[in-house]
Amino acid sequence: MALLPDLLPSLADIPMRLGDHLQDLKRRLFWPVVVLCVAFFFGIIFQNDLKKLLVWPLMHAIDIVGVDRAKSIGLEVGTARLLTAFGLGDSIMLSMHVALDAAVIVTIPVAMYHLWMFVAVGLKMKERRLAFLFVPFGVIMFYIGGLIGYFLGLPYLFAWLMFLHAEDPTARVYWLGMDLYHSIFVNMTICFGLILDIPWLVMVLVRVGIVKTAQLSAWRRYVLLVNLVLAAMITPTTDVFTLMAMFLPMQVLFEGGLLASRIMMWRKNREQVNHGG
Repeated sequence: MALLPDLLPSLADIPMRLGDHLQDLKRRLFWPVVVLCVAFFFGIIFQNDLKKLLVWPLMHAIDIVGVDRAKSIGLEVGTARLLTAFGLGDSIMLSMHVALDAAVIVTIPVAMYHLWMFVAVGLKMKERRLAFLFVPFGVIMFYIGGLIGYFLGLPYLFAWLMFLHAEDPTARVYWLGMDLYHSIFVNMTICFGLILDIPWLVMVLVRVGIVKTAQLSAWRRYVLLVNLVLAAMITPTTDVFTLMAMFLPMQVLFEGGLLASRIMMWRKNREQVNHGG
C-alpha cells in the first residue's frame, strides 16, 4: 500500500483530445499483439512439450483410478499417447490450439496492464485506487483457480469419468478424440479460474456499492440456486457426486467472499469514523 500513492499520481488528470486517445489506444494494442505473436511462435516450436502438459491431468487420472482399470477401457498406459486422432489434420490442429493457448496465457497480463494504463487516464483518483487494488487481484485469483483445476480438479474429474466408464457393462472402449479432450480441458480450466474469482466478484460488487452485504445475506437462497444451476451446466456428467463436487466449492467461495466483504466494509467504516474524528 505504501507504493500506491507513488504510482497513482503519475497518471495526471490532464484532458486528452480524441486523436490523442486513439493514438494511445493503438500504441497500447501494439504490445499485446506482439507478445501474442511471439508467444505463439515459441508455442509452435515447443508444441510437443505443450501437448505433454495438456495430457498430464489425464495421465495423473490413470494413476488415481488404477492402471488395470485404465487398461480395461482401452487407454494406453505408461505413455502420453492417450488421445485419438480421427483425421490426418487432428494432430496439426491440436498443435495450433496448444500454441495459441500458451500465447493467450502469456499475453493476458500484458494486455491487462496496457488496458489499465489506457483506462486509468480517464478515472478519478478514488476510482484508480479501487481498480488498482481489485483488477490485479482478480487476474491472480483466476490464474490460481486454473492451476488448482489443472493439478487437482481435472485429474480427479477424469479419474471419476474413467471409473464410471470402466463400471459400465455396456461400454466397450474409451476413445478420447484430440479436439474433444482439448475442448474439455480448456472449458474446465476456465471454469475453475472463474469459480475462484467468486470471492473477488462479491467483494467488488460490495465495495463499489452495487449491493450490500445484508442484501447478499438475504439473497443467499437465490445464490444457492444459481450456483446449483451453474454447477449442473459446468459438469460433464449428470451424477449427483460430480454435481456436488462442483457446487459445494462455489457456495463456500461465495460465503468466503461475503465474510471478506463484511470485514472490508467494517474496516472502511472504522477508517471513515476515525478520519472524521
